[in-house]
Amino acid sequence: MIQKPTLILDKGKCLQNIKRMSEKVNKSNVNFRPHFKTHQSAVIANWYKKFNVNSIAVSSVDMAVYFADNDWSDITIAFPVNILEIEKINILAKKIVLNLLVESIDSVVFLKNNLKHKVGIFIKIDIGYHRTGLDVDDISTIDKIIEISDSSENIELKGFLSHAGHTYHAKSKEEIKNIYYESVSKLNVLKKRYNNRNLIISYGDTPSCSLINDFSDVDEIRPGNFVFYDLMQYKLQSCTFDDIAVVMACPVVAKHKKRNEIIIYGGAVHFSKEYLLHNNERFYGYLVNFDFKNKKWDIKNQKNYLSSVSQEHGVLKVEEEVFENINIGNIIGIIPVHSCLTVNLMKNLMTFDNEVIETMR
Repeated sequence: MIQKPTLILDKGKCLQNIKRMSEKVNKSNVNFRPHFKTHQSAVIANWYKKFNVNSIAVSSVDMAVYFADNDWSDITIAFPVNILEIEKINILAKKIVLNLLVESIDSVVFLKNNLKHKVGIFIKIDIGYHRTGLDVDDISTIDKIIEISDSSENIELKGFLSHAGHTYHAKSKEEIKNIYYESVSKLNVLKKRYNNRNLIISYGDTPSCSLINDFSDVDEIRPGNFVFYDLMQYKLQSCTFDDIAVVMACPVVAKHKKRNEIIIYGGAVHFSKEYLLHNNERFYGYLVNFDFKNKKWDIKNQKNYLSSVSQEHGVLKVEEEVFENINIGNIIGIIPVHSCLTVNLMKNLMTFDNEVIETMR
């Protein structure tokens, strides 16, 4: 019985999302390296193996250790290498195929001087997100990184890696697709410049990987959020509402009739404070018709939403009819804005069959 905020997973939808992406990848004949930062679970990771996935991406050294300890032996840490964790990196590199991400000469020099076992490295390229990475035309730095890598017996240059995070700010499907094509074009110019080295292009973001069907112009894709999706992806039109595989189940603890507001046990420590805008108003999730017994949820409209969150509290603004039909002690369902952050905060998920799925801690 659900008594407190619980993240519910629809396993069937989750498996369908993995299957759909896998089929597109196989049709394009490229490598599928899904990012596991979304689910962070050894149990869910094993579901990918049903679709012949054997290489993964993660967002931290600790996450790489967790999945290496759970029988994953080909891992890319898709985050600029933290040289302070070199001891853990060396332990990992001894037992698995490990790829690291670099974008500075200093990091590569450090790795050359401190690696004890062979690792692969990808050069992070900024293709428009402007969070991190080298500009595609920063050839002098790229050349220097390649030169240092060539002089190290423990570094193997694998290729160029990019994340088109600016797709999350797109206003339409066409804009997302255009970002993909423009990004890949830039990366292929770079790849062609070094065509004698057999380098690969590793590309990843859920919006474009969900909308593009042919990935033959890259060598590898690394989407992560697609396994669950969320309201952010729904608003971007990179998934349908029925593709969303997670819902937060929260107890109702108070009601305020004058404001048509429902107070739930479920706040920022459960959902995070990431929000979307509707008519210039922030919201943190949509209320759904949640039926745990019959293993389903659906949404009537977008007029009932989580309007604010503090640490443990959540405030739902709802229509009058909805207000009257919800009672204190009910368990209601809310689709989160960002499933990755929600999973990271909640740690565990529960299926409709009452199976508790633990994540790394």
